[in-house]
Amino acid sequence: MLVINNAFYRLLAALLLSVVFGSACSGSGSNDVGAGNGLDAMDTTAGNASGGSNDGSDNGSDVDDELNGESTIVIPDPFEEAGDSKRMLLFSETRDFRHDSTETALLALEELAASAGMETMRAPESLDVFTADNLALYDAVVWVMTSGDVLSEAEQIAFENYIRAGGGYAGIHAASFTEYEWPWYGSLVGAYFDTHPDVQQATQIVEDQSHASTKHLGTSWTRTDEWYDYRTNPRANVNVLLSLDESTYLGGVMGDDHPSAWYHEFDGGRAWYTGGGHTHESYAESDFRAHLLGGLLYAVGE
Repeated sequence: MLVINNAFYRLLAALLLSVVFGSACSGSGSNDVGAGNGLDAMDTTAGNASGGSNDGSDNGSDVDDELNGESTIVIPDPFEEAGDSKRMLLFSETRDFRHDSTETALLALEELAASAGMETMRAPESLDVFTADNLALYDAVVWVMTSGDVLSEAEQIAFENYIRAGGGYAGIHAASFTEYEWPWYGSLVGAYFDTHPDVQQATQIVEDQSHASTKHLGTSWTRTDEWYDYRTNPRANVNVLLSLDESTYLGGVMGDDHPSAWYHEFDGGRAWYTGGGHTHESYAESDFRAHLLGGLLYAVGE
């Protein structure tokens, strides 16, 4: 529970009680709003003030006692009802290119999380979000098509410590187009984006059919998206889930070994990344949605 012990909020509570009581008094006779009813209300209030009957004057006295005493207003924690549910922070700040499918992606992720009994919270920017206390509320942070230099040095330290404490990370598409000057993040995400050809259909080879994000697939997966090339091949440091067959589309430059989705344990935590998700249509595809859900489950430790 969040407890607020602030004079302003206690005064606000007193005013609310007064309004509620005043409404009850004026409504006790007739539904008509006239001079007679107004006088009746005034007479009743005056009588109560001098007679000490069990009415508004006692309530007012109680409110004064509340204001002068140590009483507090208790506000429920927004996550309290979630119980043991896994919680994810959906982080989508951009300081460079912003995909117009970002909102579509966020809605899909919220739907998928809810379908698995997980709670989500959006963070369109990092300010006051990437702190030790706040990050500790979440089992994973999902970087949803972020771009550019989005975290301050203090926020970077907080996120590093979060992962080292066992936190989870999931990166979607342009999450690899983020924080080029932060080597630790480059190792977390697995590889930095380099270039891409036009959106087109391509075939991915399913290298691992045992992972939650690929177990629903066959040995290959053909779909349309924007296919990223990366500055380095991450294979030596991650577990590759999918790789692109460059013979099935135009413009790939990584050659015969072109990872496109992967996962790994990193610096005490977990990381999962997929290069897919550029188009709006991606988030309506049942196989891609199952791919995302499996990645989310891995990131939160399921």
